[in-house]
Amino acid sequence: MSPGRQLILDLPHRPALGREDFLVSPSNAEAVAFIDRWPSWPVRAMALVGPAGSGKTHLAEVWRRMSNAETIAADRLCEAHVPPLLAKGALVVEDAPGLGLDERALFHLLNLAREQGAYLLLTSRESPTGWKLTLPDLTSRLKAIPAAALGPPDDDLLRSVLVKLFADRQIAVDEAVVSYLVARIPRALGAADSLVAEIDRRALEEKAEVTRMFVGRVLAGLEELRLSGDEGD
Repeated sequence: MSPGRQLILDLPHRPALGREDFLVSPSNAEAVAFIDRWPSWPVRAMALVGPAGSGKTHLAEVWRRMSNAETIAADRLCEAHVPPLLAKGALVVEDAPGLGLDERALFHLLNLAREQGAYLLLTSRESPTGWKLTLPDLTSRLKAIPAAALGPPDDDLLRSVLVKLFADRQIAVDEAVVSYLVARIPRALGAADSLVAEIDRRALEEKAEVTRMFVGRVLAGLEELRLSGDEGD
């Protein structure tokens, strides 16, 4: 081990997934408002739609906790699963339509949920009306489900998320560090989380203060790793 470095324990950092931890900005305000209105939804099903990194998983988890819902990935859905999945009266279907959606199972799920008065929340990167489906009755059912959009995080949201992620890890940073990162990282909340975790790891390992120069070195190292990985493909 190099002098000046210390052995660090790779302890998991618990993600904060409560409603109070979900930061609101114009990019997600519509979706947050819809979740906050539960159970007074106009219909008992809705879709959260947005690109990767927009916060769909976090917001779906907020609603799951509120409603005590079950959760299943869309491509694991089958007709035999449907009745028990609705036993709690609420269900999250994540990452629809997935790679292998069982259309009849989803059609059965929508019908049974309506019969039982159960709540459904679908998450997807695109509106259900744009899914390439072969079952006309399912397409018709999905058209009746309102969709709330989440966009990529804007600068203000990304800034707030970075501040919170650093605070959660008890890392003191100044505004210059946050502004430097906002200007350089991908517009995805997961990217911010991964980067702060790496900064934390490196700072502990090197016993370093988290300055703009330090995070610049971390970013440069990550970019070198990415480029070397691309060359190896």
